[in-house]
Amino acid sequence: MPARSIVTARQQRLGAELRKLRERAGLTAREAAQASGIAESKISMTEAGRVGVSAERVRHLADQYACDDAGLVEALVGMAAERGRGWWEKYRDLLPPGFLDLAELEQRAAYLKSFENVRIPGLLQTEEQVRATYALPVSTLGEEQVETRVAFRLRRQEVLEEADYEVVVHEAALRVRLADRKVAQRQLLHILEQSERPQVTVRVVPFDVDGFTLIGTPVLLAGGPVPQLDTVLLDSPHAGTFIDAEAQLNVYRRVINSVEGAALGVVESRDLIHRLAQST
Repeated sequence: MPARSIVTARQQRLGAELRKLRERAGLTAREAAQASGIAESKISMTEAGRVGVSAERVRHLADQYACDDAGLVEALVGMAAERGRGWWEKYRDLLPPGFLDLAELEQRAAYLKSFENVRIPGLLQTEEQVRATYALPVSTLGEEQVETRVAFRLRRQEVLEEADYEVVVHEAALRVRLADRKVAQRQLLHILEQSERPQVTVRVVPFDVDGFTLIGTPVLLAGGPVPQLDTVLLDSPHAGTFIDAEAQLNVYRRVINSVEGAALGVVESRDLIHRLAQST
């Protein structure tokens, strides 16, 4: 089987988790190859996500690595068994790979938690807000590129039809106006509307909360089928950073817990958003 020219986020993560299992077993790639009867080059390519791996082979490798975590093994088997192209693949040649990785991460997640400090979460943005985001004076995007990004972000939002989404937004993000007052007001009303979905929880950290240190980077936690397969995305204007190392995951789990602890309750948050919409 030839090596893949494109490695998706799921394929890369599956390979990384198999590498972690091998390393926890204290085996080099050569030693793993000898123990499993698989070519060393195949072990390396599998761990890089460059070649496919069957569910049977995942179980075989987990057995060779003495992994006794049945839940993790079955979750990896499930990842290996996934087939087909996600809706985001039609954007493969139109958008940077990070856009597609984010869409796949959201689509595969068991649940989503996020914190936004200075902007409206992408999954809750109106079309007007999305357009205003990409039409900033510093933007160098052409009209066609803007239209592609708008369509892509709006398509991403369909994940809210099924996924459990808990978001904490700082009051600063709710007050920033990327366009005019009417756009800002409609955006706030849209957040209120989306928060009525049973699977969507929106909470706000107000300006006057005591002892809250504003976090500089938006954080997204995508829950995996087991905690070991959680993923954190640190967002930035230039690129996103995906984190899956357990120690770092624990750091950002604590970050999410911290901002949740500082946020108003659901009802109080809705009241604050409503007041901001009325005064905008």
